[in-house]
Amino acid sequence: MFVSIMVCPALLPQYFVWISLMAKGVQNEVTHIVSRMCVVRQSTVLIPCKHTSPSEQVRAAEWLYEKSPEQKVRVSQDPAFEGRVESVHPDAGNCSLLLRDVRKSDAGIFRFVLSTASGQNWTNSQGIQLEVTDAELEVKTESDVVMEGDLIMFACGSCIPSMTVPTYIWMKDGQLHSQLHGENILVLESVKLEDGGRYSCILRGHEGLRSTSVEVTVRPGYPPQSVSVSISPSGVIVEGDSVTLICSSDSNPPALIFRWFKENQSSSVGSGQSFIISSFSSSHSGRYSCEAQNQHGSQRSDSVSVAVEESRSSLIGVAGGISAAVVLMAVILMLFIGLLIRRKRATPSEEQNPRGSAHSKTPGAPEDTYMTLDPKSRCSEYDTLDNMKRSSENTDDPEAQEAAYEDIV
Repeated sequence: MFVSIMVCPALLPQYFVWISLMAKGVQNEVTHIVSRMCVVRQSTVLIPCKHTSPSEQVRAAEWLYEKSPEQKVRVSQDPAFEGRVESVHPDAGNCSLLLRDVRKSDAGIFRFVLSTASGQNWTNSQGIQLEVTDAELEVKTESDVVMEGDLIMFACGSCIPSMTVPTYIWMKDGQLHSQLHGENILVLESVKLEDGGRYSCILRGHEGLRSTSVEVTVRPGYPPQSVSVSISPSGVIVEGDSVTLICSSDSNPPALIFRWFKENQSSSVGSGQSFIISSFSSSHSGRYSCEAQNQHGSQRSDSVSVAVEESRSSLIGVAGGISAAVVLMAVILMLFIGLLIRRKRATPSEEQNPRGSAHSKTPGAPEDTYMTLDPKSRCSEYDTLDNMKRSSENTDDPEAQEAAYEDIV
């Protein structure tokens, strides 16, 4: 995790600071110009100012203080600066302002104005931005929890003093941790569990501005575990579909590196927490797994099978073909059954004709054929059967007919 912090830019030490005074486009000679100063709270600071005296008499000279664009006051008339400011007479060309016991509320823009007898106003439109700092310790992190391996940055004060560059003393649990001259930032790279503790800072020469302490707790991290792969969409995959594989894991800090592998391939086939196959085809079918990694280690998931099904049109064609085959088989089976039933119905009708049908049979019937046989060539068994049959046909009692056939059996 990278920890960012807002720090005011450091200004180089300036022992002479000059303000440019301009009137109606005429600019006096200027040796040095600065637009920003950083001052330590409770200190005394000189805001330098020098100008070339105009040829005509100076009517008025004063400093203006601008806390905001809507709040502008004369320093000499503001009760907040009473007894704390002292200015040099501008006739000598020195317009510096001495400010004692600097307060946080003094932060703002200071601008010197010189007025001549003719009514011209000489000033510097930009002015000087005064910033006020102290030894307050500030720590900003992306998360409230600091893990092993994280980077931490501490800032002592909001800016570095412009006129005097102090030495910053860093304390941990009441003991000296380190000293940095001219640098108000302490960086701890890849913190360890033992880096946890209570930190504070001091500006040498301003020991009365000792900062409040900040407690830092470093928690142990662990490599990815419970790594798994999910498939979206989760239903049937057909050719042309867009398929997304998503890798999930439990790790601390969260895994930022993901690699995808396909079975029987030695190198990875993709990276990132999501692996997208925009147009799935049969060549993409196979078993996939992902590997999640953080600064503590890595772990690979179990492989999941991703297979393409036949396209929708193919499925419809196959289903239609199967349906047609089933219908055809059903028709054939019905025809076959119909023929069997028809044959079974035809056979008994020939054997059991109505009474008197024997006298109307044509000579071509099978029974007539038997009757036309030469009596001499018929065997005794046929005569017996023929006589019994004729006897049953000449009686009106059905029971007698049934009894005659039963006797034969």
